Amino acid sequence: MKLTLDKDLLIEGINTVSKAVSTRTTLPVLECILLTAQNDTLTLTASDLEISIKSAPILADVSENGSTAIEAKLFSEIIRRLNGDKVTISVNDKEAIIKCGFSEFTVMIQPAEDFPDIPEVEKEYSYKLKQNDLRDMINSTIFSVAMDESKPFLTGELMEFKKDRTNVVSVDGFRISYRSQSTDNEKESKVIIPAKTMREISRILSGNEEDETEIFVTEKHVLFSINGNTVVTRTIEGDYIKYEQTFTDEYKTKIVLDRAEIISSLERASLISRDARKMPVKLEIGGGKVIITSQTEIGKAYEEIDSVTEGEELKIAFNPRYLIDALKAIEDERVTIQFNSPLGPCIIKPQDGDLYKYLILPLRI
Repeated sequence: MKLTLDKDLLIEGINTVSKAVSTRTTLPVLECILLTAQNDTLTLTASDLEISIKSAPILADVSENGSTAIEAKLFSEIIRRLNGDKVTISVNDKEAIIKCGFSEFTVMIQPAEDFPDIPEVEKEYSYKLKQNDLRDMINSTIFSVAMDESKPFLTGELMEFKKDRTNVVSVDGFRISYRSQSTDNEKESKVIIPAKTMREISRILSGNEEDETEIFVTEKHVLFSINGNTVVTRTIEGDYIKYEQTFTDEYKTKIVLDRAEIISSLERASLISRDARKMPVKLEIGGGKVIITSQTEIGKAYEEIDSVTEGEELKIAFNPRYLIDALKAIEDERVTIQFNSPLGPCIIKPQDGDLYKYLILPLRI
């Protein structure tokens, strides 16, 4: 294999696929990036057997077709530090020679045939989403994915493709995050995708309002096509919880308040609650105000916020981080929070519509 190509384009491809390189493996080839040169293009591939990423074809002057696997971390660091615009890569049976400007590196390689094949995913039907919408949906829910692997299906995010909308949902046992986007889907489907995959996809997605991603779903794998890049991930088996039943429209207390103001107040109060699980912040609702207090052995905090209040007065306590995470994922200036009892969950939602919903369990006072 021998080719010459633009260094910046090569770095861009490395940045894309390196997200799938395995960091903990007994198989050396999984620590590599697979380089495939053919028909004046180079493609890069990485896989940790859970997620596989293949770059969009990179234009190159290919004088000899071929493929090889090079240790990803070393390859990335070499290419980034080269002083020049064009990189030449030539490969023999045992090593790759990388040249750029007056620099030359010789590195050991792994056989390309040892690299795992990307799973085949049927492209019978694709779901389409604007890339910036999908990125927002992931970033607005990923923080409440469960870390405990005793329930594997909660370590991923649920993607639901309904006729008129696509939903992304995460649950960690203490809170539920829901984000929705209007779409036109001919087929309905749902799948649980590992959190790691969703995080990496959010980093690959562009911010261009016109760019779309295509999603292909099978029983065991999902394929994301993003600007010519291909991401294939295994799915997580299991029945996701019936989260819809928890988002009730009934309430005994409802407040509408400024989102930025309550975030700032919660952050100040949480300075006193170093261990939010044991020392929560307390909310006292009534009389058109929300009083936020926190008290521990190191001190106490008092915050007061104006709100539009409807229903009964209420005293309730929360882990402040859970409230802050949800509120920071919202862009609306004002939000609605509904309560039913001091021991029942609160639901954060928009004043109009159902673009997002967040459910958070309280703590005992």
